Amino acid sequence: MSVRKGEVVTIYMPMIPETVYCMLGCARIGAVANLVFSGFSSSALATRLQSTRSRVLLTADRLNRGNRLVELMPVVKDALLVCPHVEYCVVYQNSDQSVPRDGLEIADQLTCQSHSSALSDLSNSMAGIVQNFHHLIFYDFTEWMGKERMYCPCEWMDSEDPLFVLYTSGSTGKPKGMIHTTGGYLVYASLTHKYLFKVREDDVYACMTDLGWITGHTYVVWGPLLNGTTTCMFESTPLYPNPCRYWDFVQRYKVNIFYTAPTAIRALMKYGESEVSKYDLSTLRVLGTVGEPISPSAWEWYYRVVGKGKCSIVDSYWMTESGGILLAPIPGVTPMKPGSCCLPFFGIKPALIDPNTGDELTSKGIKGVMCVSKPWPSMARGMHGDYKRFVCTYFEPYRRHFFTGDGAYLDKDGYFWITGRLDDVINVSGHRLSTAEIEASLASHGTCTDVAVIGIPHDIKGQSICAFCVPKRGYEFQENLTFELCQHVRRTIASMAMPDKLYLVPALPKTRSGKVMRRLLRKIAAFEFDSLGDISTLAEAEVIDQIISVVRRQGGHK
Repeated sequence: MSVRKGEVVTIYMPMIPETVYCMLGCARIGAVANLVFSGFSSSALATRLQSTRSRVLLTADRLNRGNRLVELMPVVKDALLVCPHVEYCVVYQNSDQSVPRDGLEIADQLTCQSHSSALSDLSNSMAGIVQNFHHLIFYDFTEWMGKERMYCPCEWMDSEDPLFVLYTSGSTGKPKGMIHTTGGYLVYASLTHKYLFKVREDDVYACMTDLGWITGHTYVVWGPLLNGTTTCMFESTPLYPNPCRYWDFVQRYKVNIFYTAPTAIRALMKYGESEVSKYDLSTLRVLGTVGEPISPSAWEWYYRVVGKGKCSIVDSYWMTESGGILLAPIPGVTPMKPGSCCLPFFGIKPALIDPNTGDELTSKGIKGVMCVSKPWPSMARGMHGDYKRFVCTYFEPYRRHFFTGDGAYLDKDGYFWITGRLDDVINVSGHRLSTAEIEASLASHGTCTDVAVIGIPHDIKGQSICAFCVPKRGYEFQENLTFELCQHVRRTIASMAMPDKLYLVPALPKTRSGKVMRRLLRKIAAFEFDSLGDISTLAEAEVIDQIISVVRRQGGHK
């Protein structure tokens, strides 16, 4: 394959040890790992392959999700249809299925089958696309590994050489490939893992997140391994085969440090305390949360029921762009507050900015825009292929500050409380999803003239996705259109991006300048019809009553 230093290698694999081997292998030879979440669709995978111009794709034939076996090869084949630059595809057999030997085999399969996926609009040029597969070489991962020598010399790297690129949702709809470097990122990953989780030499540490997200990179792989910590990986869901899966995991492996998302905690709370009390959790010392702010009630349950009132709770605030945790309490040192990410980590200087004036707010008991006023080692160095967008997104909104995209509150004790996203990004079960990307997906179905997507508070997920679509003439009364639109989002993005509720409405509420008033849609979706506020700027006020009628008829988010 002749993969060279600095070349991007894309990894599309489930939560199995071989995925970590691939990450470490890329670092060993100086290649830039581009991990793609295995729940993403063919279109999402193709976008990331095209953006990085990867010649090599490392994947698996399937993954396990609860009681389901999800086939990955159909997704991979669909993505490769529009990625002729991919020359090698290495497939780990996670099942007993055979791996294609070369591109001719897959080309023959594609020629013989009708292509009805999210990429079906390319069917007219199918013959030319299939031709691209003739040069594609497939390798069986296990067979390939068996032929390699036991030792591979390491590539010497500069501290600012890229280690990996990881794509995150953007408010413009186009995913942003954040570049993290070898020196600064690894130093900060090691430091934050060591001090914020109070790691000891013989600890068993378990971060229950997917490697496709930044938490999986920093706190499943790099941080723990740099500190010589025993790290655990988790596949499937916390509710399969029963809601005791987490607690059985802790008991079986004698876990000392447990790091998960508030979404999982809220999902497990409804099963009561008795399910937790069946297991011996006495080895636990530190409990962490990540992905979104944790509510005080979920914090209290986590602390009292899971931690038995004896564990420190590390409520961590950070993001893909930061590379590591920015704010969190230090176990045994920082007095904790339920629902607060507390204080900044060493060297981090957060700043609350007035969104109207751009000035830094210094008083306590105030709300503002969360920024960081000084650089730190693991901050992203750029956006793959688009440095100008990187500067515009993070440094231009508030000069001399790094813009996080979140709002925050500083209480009288100087503790920070994150109030939520300021841009058009929805946080669903800890997954940041762009409303613009979901809107673009719905619009691409071709049956709607206008689309608006919003996030609605959800007891379990944190936020759920609600879509308002205006059908084209002739599609207003088409049966199953709602179902088809949701499935289209599933095919083009991922199942987690599917709207929980989709309303077909005659029009969207817009100002006279044409701006969609999403504030009103959020109120209506939550059945808050009597507190819509000022609607004087609406171009057509009667649209509100029409939308309310639809929502009443179909049921809303109560």
